[in-house]
This record gives sequence, structure tokens and C-alpha cells, in this order.
Amino acid sequence: MGTLFYDSSGSPIHIEDRALAHLKVVIATRLRRHESFTLSWDHPDGDPGGRSTIWLHPSIPLRFVFDAPEPPALNGRWIEDLMNSVSSTGGIVLGDELIEPNQ
Repeated sequence: MGTLFYDSSGSPIHIEDRALAHLKVVIATRLRRHESFTLSWDHPDGDPGGRSTIWLHPSIPLRFVFDAPEPPALNGRWIEDLMNSVSSTGGIVLGDELIEPNQ
């Protein structure tokens, strides 16, 4: 389970390593372009129900911490879907990875 530290609040946001690796690519790309957007996710099963949303802006500090020492292989389709969602009115909504069947 990876962790995203947002702002200087110190409150960790726990996100599975694989999903966090994909988010990191999308977030870094968009923030490098000086774009601001939202990121939303459902709370994990162990937490009280609900969801959270944060506003991501280039001036707000972020730190990505991964449990696994090696980065996972990235799914280009998932990155593309996340990149497209940044421009939507809802911003990034973190959901399950879409895996296409082998053809």
C-alpha cells in the first residue's frame, strides 16, 4: 500500500502501489504543465464509508511513497484514461484499472 502525502498536513492518503504509480505519472505530467485539477477516491473498506476529493495545484507539496522497491509495469491505457479524466469537470476519479483481454 503506497502513500500520497498532500500539502504539509501530514495526513497520509493510502493508495495501492500500482494505482499510485499510474497517478504519479498523470499528476506529475499535469502539474509540470502548471495545470490544476481535482483527484477523488472512495475510502478503503476499513475506513468509514464515503469518498474524498483534493485540489491539486503546482504550488501544493506532494510526496509519493511506495512500499514496493521496484516500480510496476505501467498500463498505457489506464494512464490515457486518467489523463483524459483530468480535463473533465469531475477531474480524476480513481477507480479500478481497466485491463483489456489479450487478442
